[in-house]
Parts: sequence; C-alpha cells; structure tokens
Amino acid sequence: MDIPFQDASALEAYCQPFIHGDKRPPTAADLMASRYVAYATGAIDYLLETHDPKTRSETDRKSTEDWSRRAQWQGLEIVSTDKGGPEDDEGYVEFIARYAMDGVDHVHRERSRFRRQDGRWYFVSGAKVGNATVRNEGPKVGRNDPCPCGSGKKFKKCCG
Repeated sequence: MDIPFQDASALEAYCQPFIHGDKRPPTAADLMASRYVAYATGAIDYLLETHDPKTRSETDRKSTEDWSRRAQWQGLEIVSTDKGGPEDDEGYVEFIARYAMDGVDHVHRERSRFRRQDGRWYFVSGAKVGNATVRNEGPKVGRNDPCPCGSGKKFKKCCG
C-alpha cells in the first residue's frame, strides 16, 4: 500500500487534515494511518468519531486515552489491503504498529475491517494476527537419541 510518507513526521503531516476534519480519508488505509496518528498524538475524539456508529458506544474512552498517552509510538507498517479503495464500501487493512510501554517494546499486528457509509470510512472491527504456527516436519528426536547437530553426544546433553 502506498501512503505517501517516509517517516513519522511526514505521516503526521499527511494525516492531520483528516484528524482536524479538513478532509476525509479517501481509502480504508488512509483512515487506518490517520487513526494510528490519532493514537500517537492523543486525538481521542477522532478515534471515537471514526469508529463505526453501530458499536461506538462500546468503545472505552478511558482505556483508549490511557493507551494513547502511555505508549511511545514508534511506527506503522501497512502490510496489505483488500478492497477499501475510493469506490469500495468495505475494506480490510492488515498493519503492524510498533510502540513501547513501560520500557518494553511491543508489536501490534492486526487485520482491521472498515466500511464506508455516506461517503465516510469507519473502523468496524479488528482481529489480532498472530505468528504462524511452526510445525517440525522431521522425525522427533528423543532425549537419549544422538543429537542431530552431529556432535556425537546424546540430545539431552547437547542441544536438548
């Protein structure tokens, strides 16, 4: 997805007209980026306004404010989009948001659903995307089997 920014300040400059209500995000990815900037800059009203009107009342303003304030926002990566263009009424955006909180770095990966109503995009829902499960296709090595690294030692005394 090509959102025209190279760094955090360019992203913020691109998104501010959306947050201030001067322009509307033309795509779901633009809304996603502007919501990230809203978290980073504490624009909680914008986050609530761009939440789907059907479920907006379920959003906890206090916890949203707390997360926005406590996190040190480090970057946004749009991983993929599915629909969500200027002519669509629904779209999905998968993104990675990086932030630190209480000295610990975090990576938040999510696939979000957006819908357009009366020409305006809204965030509908999001589902965390986890790491793919890694399955070892090879034979299982027992504790007393020779170590597969080739050391000649038992697995339990070497790499186990």
